[in-house]
Amino acid sequence: MTTFLRLSGPASGNTFMLTASAAILLAGLTLAVTWTAPSFAADADTVLARVNGSEIRESDVKLAEDELGPSLPAQMDPATRRENIINYLIDMKAVAKAADERKLGDSDDFKRHLEFARQRLLMDTLLNVDGKAALTDDAEHKVYDDAVKQIASEPEVHARHILVETEDEAKAVVAELKKGADFAELAKKKSKDPGASDGGDLGFFTKDQMVPEFSAAAFSLEPGKISDPVKSQFGWHIIKVEEKRTKQPPDFDKVKPQIENYLTRKAQGATVEKLRAEAKVERLDQPAKPDAAPAATPAPAAKDAAPAKDAAPAKK
Repeated sequence: MTTFLRLSGPASGNTFMLTASAAILLAGLTLAVTWTAPSFAADADTVLARVNGSEIRESDVKLAEDELGPSLPAQMDPATRRENIINYLIDMKAVAKAADERKLGDSDDFKRHLEFARQRLLMDTLLNVDGKAALTDDAEHKVYDDAVKQIASEPEVHARHILVETEDEAKAVVAELKKGADFAELAKKKSKDPGASDGGDLGFFTKDQMVPEFSAAAFSLEPGKISDPVKSQFGWHIIKVEEKRTKQPPDFDKVKPQIENYLTRKAQGATVEKLRAEAKVERLDQPAKPDAAPAATPAPAAKDAAPAKDAAPAKK
């Protein structure tokens, strides 16, 4: 695919647009949950090492890898990565034992950190469970179907082009094509565009994805027709339109990961919003919000007020 002509922005068919409400919901969700509960097969949880009698198992390595993964060099080979993780676990157990012997875990500061970590893990676990529960086949296809309905019926053109430096070169190419030269083969030989090796194939594109001069020429041609030389900021183009169609939505499988991410975050956001609304939250660091104005108290009747008209006299 050429990089000379396309304007900035997503390529046709590669970006799946969610509804406006979905975009707002995602933008409003400030909590990103990345932790996932590990799953280990009991029969594969081999003991790999012992430190002062405390075991390091395969499950510990997996858990540590999930936790430390982003901080490890991406280019590290798997064997070195695994060895580093096991050594980290050995160091951790040795140092943790020494800290335990010095009663460092009894301090109030340690207990606060421990309770924070416990609550964070509980939060992440609940949100992970609710996020996964939202990933049903029906829910995923509903998001897809709703988004497809919003894709405009926009025309697309599939075209090839040959890009040269001068108008004279462009005219010479047109002359060869009129004599029966194969467009794709000529593009490979003559075009200076990076896509020349593909026979000048640009794939499908919409009008706004190309520079105006190029789009105007390409969309005015019928399939199988070849343009006269077209001048743009990149040089001189000869364009051949292969086919035209209405813009097609991406296949479900191609956008399934995006849909899953959307549904997961939507469910997690709903959980947080619901639980926060139900919680009694007191912000002691902020001025108290004024209570709602009390209902007005009826004014007392005047002492010597005249009795209501037609009122019955009191019995003696």
